[in-house]
Amino acid sequence: MSEELETLKAELERTKLAYQMAAQMSLFKSGFLARTSHELRSPLNSLLGLHQLILADLCESPEEEREFVGQAHKAALKLIKLLDDIIYVSKAEHGSGQVKNHPFPLSEVFNELKRLTHLHAANRSYDLNITYPEPELYINADLKRFAQVLVSLVDTAIAYMEEGGISITVRTSPQSDIAWVWIEIESSRAIWQEPIDLLKKQPLDVDPEAVQSLLQAPVPSPGMNLLLSQCLLETMGGGLEMLQAPSPNETNPLTRVQCSIPLASAQMIEEAQPID
Repeated sequence: MSEELETLKAELERTKLAYQMAAQMSLFKSGFLARTSHELRSPLNSLLGLHQLILADLCESPEEEREFVGQAHKAALKLIKLLDDIIYVSKAEHGSGQVKNHPFPLSEVFNELKRLTHLHAANRSYDLNITYPEPELYINADLKRFAQVLVSLVDTAIAYMEEGGISITVRTSPQSDIAWVWIEIESSRAIWQEPIDLLKKQPLDVDPEAVQSLLQAPVPSPGMNLLLSQCLLETMGGGLEMLQAPSPNETNPLTRVQCSIPLASAQMIEEAQPID
């Protein structure tokens, strides 16, 4: 009887956690307009702040004024990139974007993931452990976009971690046609913690140090990255969940970001093979 009770308690805890995560993701999506406004405000404020520094003759020399113009240009490029990302995902969600699903080995995505993230992790002295899937494991997705999702999530974790490590593994089930890519982040910091009020007005500060702080802020934020990744995965028939996993280290809790993606059927793989 006690064993059944413990099983029920564990199941209840998993259900409770799943509900909390689902509610969190629902809030992410329902607040899309507020989030977009919040995300655009940072590079826009830095752009306006730099222009005000120049217009107020606060530059000490022509060289410093030219430097501020260059920084304003970088802020404008960040703003354009963010707009491009949001517009692409919006188009993909409404069926007008180019998401091209096709069967390919999941290991190809892992090759790209390692190529684009291992130096970032090494430069910050974080362990990045990637366990490759079997070569014959094929998924049906847009290779470029799926790699973009995984790289974005791993890069965000590396940028916001204070210590710990990241491991990437794959799980499949014989009863399911889905592959799960687990990004497990061992860190004491809550990376995807959200501000309480996304629409809270941020005063424009023309102090040079404040402007520099805005320029160094990553765009998009972790919350926006999570939302964009979820939207992209859904356009490919997949999904994204945040789960809490058992951690071997009490100091650094383990957060599991689970990306699900459809497996390619044998018929899909056969039809995709070139004819000799």
